[in-house]
Amino acid sequence: MNVSLMNNDAVSCIVKLEIEKKDYEVQVEKNLRQFRQKANMPGFRKGMVPFGLVKKMYGKSVLAEELNKLVSDSLLNYIKESQIRILGEPIPNETEQQPIDMDVDENFNFYFDLALAPVLTFKFNKRDRLTRHEIIMDNETIDTQINSYRKNFGTYQPADVIAEDDMVKGTVTDLEDGMPKAGGIIVEEAILMPKFIKGKKEQSKFLGSKINETIVFNPKKAFKSVDAEIASFLKIDKETAQEITADFKFEVKEITRYQDAELNRDLFDKVLGKDTVETEEAFKEKIQTLIKETYLQQSESLFALDVLMLITKKAGDVKLADAIIKRWLLTTKEETTPEKVEEDYPKISRDLVLYLAKQQLIKDNGLTVEEAEIEAAAKKIIKAQFVQYGILNVPENLLTNQTKDMLQNQETLQNLFNRALDEKLVQWVKEQVKVETKEVTLAEFEKLYS
Repeated sequence: MNVSLMNNDAVSCIVKLEIEKKDYEVQVEKNLRQFRQKANMPGFRKGMVPFGLVKKMYGKSVLAEELNKLVSDSLLNYIKESQIRILGEPIPNETEQQPIDMDVDENFNFYFDLALAPVLTFKFNKRDRLTRHEIIMDNETIDTQINSYRKNFGTYQPADVIAEDDMVKGTVTDLEDGMPKAGGIIVEEAILMPKFIKGKKEQSKFLGSKINETIVFNPKKAFKSVDAEIASFLKIDKETAQEITADFKFEVKEITRYQDAELNRDLFDKVLGKDTVETEEAFKEKIQTLIKETYLQQSESLFALDVLMLITKKAGDVKLADAIIKRWLLTTKEETTPEKVEEDYPKISRDLVLYLAKQQLIKDNGLTVEEAEIEAAAKKIIKAQFVQYGILNVPENLLTNQTKDMLQNQETLQNLFNRALDEKLVQWVKEQVKVETKEVTLAEFEKLYS
């Protein structure tokens, strides 16, 4: 078998595979004989079907299968051994390829189009500029974060008089002509919150009421999502809830009010870990540091995006084998259409150029990632996830165990490797160009980051 390269231009080529009978006939006959040993056909014992009959009935399908395997293996091996860098995958050529007749042909030629990855050449220097944003930390930002922790760690406390945000528990009774309805609905320990009552008139009936007082109200007028809320409140189905029109009385049994946590050692320990800080001043300083760390990560993410934009800009206008790539994209998903490919291609081509540029920089500058760096990237992600839930002091054993679990997944491991390598590339670019630091308020930064 002969495999040869037919160059079209700098970004595409055709690979020709010439397959002769001697390349496949031994394996095809071997496969047919193996098939004969297992074949069950009426009138013949298993394994005793005449070889000629097996060849006549199944020869073309076995030949097609062997040719497919031979072409696939030979093509991939040729690309690998020749170190041809391609985009996407090889696809059948539409002009050179001639029809194949397996009833007549013994020698076959196959042609495949390859989209070649262009070699990019560009450099950075100190005339290239990037801006790194540093957030000015003010008291309002710190107080807002502390108030958030106070709410997160608050508790419900007993209250004497109903306020809008309170949770009220009591007994609800169905009324008829102002009296409890015979066989009517009675719900013990019903719960409601006045702030979720839609009608101001119905809401006002609860506000200011005390324990053991009775309130007469109309659920139909009180709740916004009538069927669902009435059904949940009265513990009935939605169909029955649709028929509710009468007044009910609510006997107040319990009033509880959510109180923000006090700014004391108990809150300090819950937020930061036991005995981390002792005073309010030290607590605020620690929160300020943690906020800075959080926004530093966001600032680094924004800076990394700017680095990628600079890489794309430096790569310039890169020519790709657009027609071949578009044809390949059409083969990747059944639901893809030529119109959809055309619509998406500008972004796809930009992403391809960025990918090529990144790989070129990584290769040219010998950038690698060590195991410890992958582990550090995993820990950073896990810590950030805990911070989102208000957990700032993650126990080291929990962090270690979750990191180990994360690294067990091969797909996750590859993503972490790519992330760590991207960070290494960003750091390398940062050292090649001029970086200016610009102080911004939190509000200004959030506009940039959104």
